[in-house]
Amino acid sequence: MAIRKVLHYGEPSLREVSKEVHKVSKKISDLVRDLLDTMYAQNGVGLAAPQIGENVRVFVIDVATGNEPLNPIVFINPKIIKKSGAVKSNEGCLSFPEAYTDVKRYKNVMIKALNEHGKPFVMEAKDGTLLARAIQHEYDHLDGILFIDHCINRFDAEAVLKKYNLPDLDPELLIEEKELEEELNKND
Repeated sequence: MAIRKVLHYGEPSLREVSKEVHKVSKKISDLVRDLLDTMYAQNGVGLAAPQIGENVRVFVIDVATGNEPLNPIVFINPKIIKKSGAVKSNEGCLSFPEAYTDVKRYKNVMIKALNEHGKPFVMEAKDGTLLARAIQHEYDHLDGILFIDHCINRFDAEAVLKKYNLPDLDPELLIEEKELEEELNKND
């Protein structure tokens, strides 16, 4: 369909909570195609509707690498229904060009959602795989949460943002995740 402009960190709409999709209409189908086209054009692993200025609960992911065939997964009105374990991950985001920092994520997640045809499905991603981390990353976008809110070291994250001329970190938005921190400290 169309490659859309990806909003960059600092755009207020990236911090808004997205609205539920009431019907998988032609408009939503077009949005899904735009998300996929934009994600592939940017060499991304995932992209959420708020990142292209659409405040609805939709995201796409494709973790295929190298010579693997494309394998897009569409999530409409997703809900994480189970999460466990902890993993440290170095993440970036298409809304933060070139900026990466270490974040805390759950190692295992189970999510339920609707696919692009409006059919419900449940998916499990385990062992801190790229899929498990991407699901959490994109899901957060739908609630106005960004990957830097999960940073392991605030000062490292601030330095990365400064290096790429991105707005400062808002310490008020950092998410305290004691159970993840405790789990990660056990593994160190």
